[in-house]
Amino acid sequence: MPTCTSRSRTARWKQHGFTVRYFPHRSWCALRSAARPRLQAVLATASLLLCAVPASALGQQQTAGRETNSHSLPDAPPANLGTQNSVQQSVLAEVTAGVAGIVLDVSGASVPGAQVSLMHQDGTELHTMMSGANGEFDFTKIPPGSYLVIVNAQDFATFTSAEFVVAEQQVYEVPDVSLSIATANMEVTVRPTEFIAAEQIRAAEKQRLMGVIPNFYTSYIIDAAPLTAKQKFRFAVRGTFDPVSMAGVGFGAGIEQATNAYAGYGQGAAGYAKRFAAKFADGRSSDFLTHAVFPSLLHQDPRYYYQGSGSAKSRLAHAVASAFLARSDTGLTVPNYSYLLGDLGSAALSNLYYPKANRGASLVFTIAAVGLPGRIGGNILREFSKRLTTNVPSN
Repeated sequence: MPTCTSRSRTARWKQHGFTVRYFPHRSWCALRSAARPRLQAVLATASLLLCAVPASALGQQQTAGRETNSHSLPDAPPANLGTQNSVQQSVLAEVTAGVAGIVLDVSGASVPGAQVSLMHQDGTELHTMMSGANGEFDFTKIPPGSYLVIVNAQDFATFTSAEFVVAEQQVYEVPDVSLSIATANMEVTVRPTEFIAAEQIRAAEKQRLMGVIPNFYTSYIIDAAPLTAKQKFRFAVRGTFDPVSMAGVGFGAGIEQATNAYAGYGQGAAGYAKRFAAKFADGRSSDFLTHAVFPSLLHQDPRYYYQGSGSAKSRLAHAVASAFLARSDTGLTVPNYSYLLGDLGSAALSNLYYPKANRGASLVFTIAAVGLPGRIGGNILREFSKRLTTNVPSN
């Protein structure tokens, strides 16, 4: 048995699959020496193969495990989820609808610049736009569903359409988008008649015949506002204490002085002063009784209402009748009790300051009788002197 190897080792090599050849010209030691390098190379290759096989097997096992897990979870998203979402979005983009209409007013004219809001049926706003130059609006690329339209425009009441349903690939036209005038913009400013009457009084206080003689109590406004009791008294004060009226009192007292009327007053400065005081009292009492006291108690208007139209005869008849007829505060034509009672009342008061020789019933009726023609003459002058009166209102 050679010392370098043995047959038992040869047997083990055969068991491992190695082929053992015998070389007759070489000894066993030489064989071992020659085979050692080859054996080492084989062992190294085998080691590399053993290292490579587990790694490959492990990768295959993990891949197989993932495939098994993927099939074992039914709810797991597929690997091409992003592609499917893109396709779905593209389909939804194609399945859209639209809403259109025209905003008009009650007359049928278009209303540009109106705010049009497209609302969901639950009240949430989807889109808002302004109506075009012809009142048109158009909502595009909206999903199908139930909607309503709300329109707001300046000076118009808010419009709300009925709920409607828009189907796929449909353009729904909203019918009858008609805006009515807002209630707040239809309100009419109504001022109390007292304020209107005050303005008319201020205007009348500027009216003067030939720019000098007061013509305050002529109303050129046919539907003038009624006066309150307070306004009637203030108006009477303004007219009776006008400087021109005071000059008229002085002029009348001078005529009586010259004719020695009411001789009980005497002559001279004292007589003139008494006559002036009597004329002043006559005028002031007459003005207050006929223009303020009785008109307030009887609710009558103390002003003369200018007719200005019709024939001269009809206008003359109107002027004469106005001494006996008056307008009530409610606008009705009534007997002019205010003037008749005021005239008699003023004449009755004259018995307090006229000379004793002139007092009595005759004095009362004389003064009253003189007052009535003066009233009629004054009305005729008012009716036919508009062109001579300054600051006459245009309407």
